[in-house]
Amino acid sequence: MSAQGHTWSRPMKKEDEEEDPLDQLISRSGCAASHYAVQECMAQHQDWRQCQPQVQAFRDCMSEQQARRREELQRRKEQSSAHS
Repeated sequence: MSAQGHTWSRPMKKEDEEEDPLDQLISRSGCAASHYAVQECMAQHQDWRQCQPQVQAFRDCMSEQQARRREELQRRKEQSSAHS
């Protein structure tokens, strides 16, 4: 009898299949490696509690990326209002 539930592995993408928007976001963030580390840990251990270092690294990476994006948007806003 096989265990049911999530296998925590990425399905193979078909040629004509669009990439998942979440995967696109993570890829653009520069945090894909830490995201995949979380997925690999979950596949191996099937217990998120054993993957906390990987989860924290992914969280930190995404937080840094969001902070950089906010700074860039603020800079653009200041530049556009200075030129108006």
